[in-house]
Amino acid sequence: MSEMYIAKEKFPATVKQLMGRCRVYGPVFRGQYHEFAELKAAEDADMGYQNTRLSPKELFHPQSERMFTYSLDKSDSEAEILKEAPKDFSSRVILGIRPCDAKAFQLDDRNFDVDRFRDPWWVKRRESTTLVGLACNQPCASCFCTTVGTGPFDTGGLDVLLTDVGNGYVARSTSSKGDDLLQGMEGGEKVSSEAAQKVMDLKIKAEKQLGVQFDVSTLSEQQMLELFNASFWDDIQFSCINCGICTFLCPTCWCFDIQDEVHGNKGDRIRNWDSCMFPLFTLHGSGHNPRSQKLQRVRQRFMHKLKYYVDKYKDGVACVGCGRCVRFCPVNIDIRQVARLMSARCVCPA
Repeated sequence: MSEMYIAKEKFPATVKQLMGRCRVYGPVFRGQYHEFAELKAAEDADMGYQNTRLSPKELFHPQSERMFTYSLDKSDSEAEILKEAPKDFSSRVILGIRPCDAKAFQLDDRNFDVDRFRDPWWVKRRESTTLVGLACNQPCASCFCTTVGTGPFDTGGLDVLLTDVGNGYVARSTSSKGDDLLQGMEGGEKVSSEAAQKVMDLKIKAEKQLGVQFDVSTLSEQQMLELFNASFWDDIQFSCINCGICTFLCPTCWCFDIQDEVHGNKGDRIRNWDSCMFPLFTLHGSGHNPRSQKLQRVRQRFMHKLKYYVDKYKDGVACVGCGRCVRFCPVNIDIRQVARLMSARCVCPA
């Protein structure tokens, strides 16, 4: 494991070095919120941000992505032949990503990179990307990452973790990619014992602040049909307006739809984010819709995150506790309260 201390006055120069080696994305303030974008100047990276509104999953799974192009011109010898749209898979660094968002990519791998079913674009982007995380010294009130198996200083999905210790950052690698990144950097200093202790103190304080907000372990003990037919779903869905903001902000929602868009004699096949909260999401070609009611859609979202995924993979929930859905839900539906209701449900006798 490599480590170094980077003084804040030298940090822009460090970022500039990275930009000379590869593409660098970081948190940039635009409009009213921060978002991850490719840096045009080292000073554009705002490392004082708390978290982005949209998760950085768009960097691997774009909200709208051109998959293929084709021609409908009958005089074209290659008419109606799909051609893969050009994409950039060159080396890049995502700077300042929060540990919860990095952990989410590992959960998303379950959908895009498993056994024989590998999304080539997701895989190539993952392989060409180095994740440089920023520890959460002061988590948001809506965060609950420690409850769902990650944490404000978790290194599980990262290559390097940066910790803000006041006048500088302590950078520690957690993978071979991270080692290569730090070994090529100039301007770093040896980490002092005081800085190392500061990292530990900040970690303990942040984790204590979050605590454990519900018991994830009991979700696997619940009977699936007991939860599915529980009466509390009617109360939960009552205020929902099916806006889908929870799924669009969520770093572990991966659903998409594929559509063809044609203009004149040229066409594009495009992959767009979709949401299980939308009425048309499950509409069959026959006209039948197995989840035509709002209650069914709300139940599906939470059951998938907190029960179906749990039973299938046996290693926790499909949630990293970033708290975005809690902060931005316009009707204040709180996944933590839903999880408490589900985990407290009585187990049916054998």
